[in-house]
Amino acid sequence: MLLKKNIPLKYVLGKIKFEILLVAVYTLVIVVLHDRFNLKHMAIPLSVPMIMGTVISLLLAFRSNQAYDRWWEARTVWGGIVNDSRSFARQVLSFVDETSYDSEEVSHFRERMIRRQIAWCYSLSQSLRGLDGKEGLERYISKREVSQVSRYANVPMALLELHARDLNYALKQGWVNEYQQVALDQMLTRFSDGMGKCERIKNTVFPATYSLYIHFALNFFILLLPFALIEYFGLVEVPLVVAIAASFLLIEKMAIHLQDPFDNKPTDTPMTAISRTIERDLKQMLNDHQLPETTVNNEQTFYIM
Repeated sequence: MLLKKNIPLKYVLGKIKFEILLVAVYTLVIVVLHDRFNLKHMAIPLSVPMIMGTVISLLLAFRSNQAYDRWWEARTVWGGIVNDSRSFARQVLSFVDETSYDSEEVSHFRERMIRRQIAWCYSLSQSLRGLDGKEGLERYISKREVSQVSRYANVPMALLELHARDLNYALKQGWVNEYQQVALDQMLTRFSDGMGKCERIKNTVFPATYSLYIHFALNFFILLLPFALIEYFGLVEVPLVVAIAASFLLIEKMAIHLQDPFDNKPTDTPMTAISRTIERDLKQMLNDHQLPETTVNNEQTFYIM
């Protein structure tokens, strides 16, 4: 996720540097041909690209809104994961009373469940980005559990299954009653629902034909623009056309990046940072003072992942 400050101009213009270079060369060629050969018939009425520009602006605005809705839905889902993870840890700690049973075994059970929940958050974020969902799990769960989940294609689902097995074991041991077991199982269902919503967003492709039509219309608008301005500005139209084209191209690029919130880019939903926040909160609930490091360096970093 891009931060409010310190976004370098190099990053912004780097998204369209090749397109801008082509526009500048193309416009310069049009200007040179017009001036050298006095080709007045090359000019077209300014109203033609103005009408196209208005239509394209509306289409880009609609597409940007749709792309932002996808990004915001992803962020909302992960906001729910934060709340549910905290509630899950609180329930595990409050429902399972280590003073009434074998304190060592119960304490191990509580810690295992909460640390596995931290592992689930990291694993889900890695899986959604197309990375290895097992990477780094050994910091939170045992080698035996890492080996078990490695057999699954969907590692986060496997971790939830381990949650369910431990929960059934706790019920048989009498550490939780039936009502508490149902409440905890409902939390697992909420985690599964959140994972499914994220997978739906990732696997639902933004309509390709819609994007393609807008892209073609935008390119045609940029191609016409130098011919409409050549009678008024001469050589000055090169930076003017570049500036206008850059405005439209940046909006298009913004929509393209926002429409895929799990694509491992600076514009992504900050799942790693959110998972680190969950880790911090849950470890503090366990009285574990080995907290994760902060992720943002205000002097150098302009985004968080």
